[in-house]
Amino acid sequence: MKYIPEKSSLKQHQVPDWFHDTKFGIFIHWGLYSVPAFAITGIDLIESMKRGIEEHFKNNPYAEWYLNSLRIEGSPTQKYHEQTYGRDFSYDDFAPIFNKEIEKWNPDEMADLFKKIGAKYVVLGTKHHDGFLLWPSEHPNPNKENYHASRDIVGELTKAVKDRGLRMGFYYSGALDWSFNPNPIIDGKSFVTNGPNEIEYTKYANNHWYELINKYEPIILWNDIGYPPNINVYEIFSYFYNKFPEGVINDRWKQYHKSEIKHPTVRHWDFTTPEYEKMAKITNYKWESSRGIGNSYGYNKMETERDYLTSEKLIYLLIDIVSKNGNLLLNVGPKADGSIPDLQKKAILGLGKWLKVNSEAIFKTRPWITAEGQSQEKIPIRFTQRDQNLYIFLLEKLKSNEITIQDFNVLKNSQLSILGHNGFLDWQQENNDLKISIPRDLKDSPAHVFKLNPKPS
Repeated sequence: MKYIPEKSSLKQHQVPDWFHDTKFGIFIHWGLYSVPAFAITGIDLIESMKRGIEEHFKNNPYAEWYLNSLRIEGSPTQKYHEQTYGRDFSYDDFAPIFNKEIEKWNPDEMADLFKKIGAKYVVLGTKHHDGFLLWPSEHPNPNKENYHASRDIVGELTKAVKDRGLRMGFYYSGALDWSFNPNPIIDGKSFVTNGPNEIEYTKYANNHWYELINKYEPIILWNDIGYPPNINVYEIFSYFYNKFPEGVINDRWKQYHKSEIKHPTVRHWDFTTPEYEKMAKITNYKWESSRGIGNSYGYNKMETERDYLTSEKLIYLLIDIVSKNGNLLLNVGPKADGSIPDLQKKAILGLGKWLKVNSEAIFKTRPWITAEGQSQEKIPIRFTQRDQNLYIFLLEKLKSNEITIQDFNVLKNSQLSILGHNGFLDWQQENNDLKISIPRDLKDSPAHVFKLNPKPS
């Protein structure tokens, strides 16, 4: 169909099957902030916000917010910066260092890693809040000369990703651009008002989105924080859908500032984007949870292994999200030279190893009638379904040679197996519980998956 920039038309767009099927994507935060690679450690976004919003911004655990934190008097980042680089070293002085470092980057190696671990799509940050561009735009920054990467990171990675059969999406900081505003965000009010609202900036952001769509052909538009005023955002949406009907758009396009031009309140998206959070139950709408492997999106060299999720925790996180109609957009924060830090690589390779055995229970599945269950042995359980199969995930390692799933009835002719293990399992129904015998030669796994056919209704 032909979409027009109106809510009623855009609402005809349905989330395509590919986005429901893929389940697991990689987010990339990489830019000038990857040079200092500094933020406080030991706390994630959720805990940080509990301290109060002013304390959060002064002690921000996100390394990609380095410039904002640097501008806040007395912040740990400001102290670190002055001790390490000196008072006269500006944030912009990181640009030549970054551009020198990215000469070492190999996009094919990066894309190979994403393919190896089982990711199905990639979302690259093309411009973060600092305003630095990762592509040679025909619409350069009007306030800072040569404020962009010396390589076409967007183009090179897009080609490498697509060449490997993965889908490509772009993140763009719409509402915030600190190259247009020298004042820091310190509280709730300044967070809402910090974004530039001049029509010149709106045109600048619009030109970037259309350029990214036309030149690199993404399948995902992932805008952040919000969008500047004086435009009907639905114009971007309809243009994108008409060009790529299978495309998807996230939910962060709210326009905070008053506009001189009348336009509708943005009430259209294909998926919502909880950050460092997940849903408690199955949702009717599609969602995508994003988070870093540690407590930051951008690389934070101060983080140690204790700040990172283990492979086991990543596996449990992915299972839980998929069981409730979500996707996991897991962030990697490369070093300035584009290499993935060893601790991040260790975690995602472990996840990839598990997916190699259990992928059929994750990809192309849908939530079952319930997401959660529990065994008599107190092991948490999650469910997904695909065709006539039900997949039953154990979110802890097996402790004995049998397990009993509570309140779970199966059909008499059901066949039960474990992914990665040959043969069918012995089982018996005991009242409303299912008792399963576990093979003694079963290989160790962080999360075993039972395959039940046919699935109970």
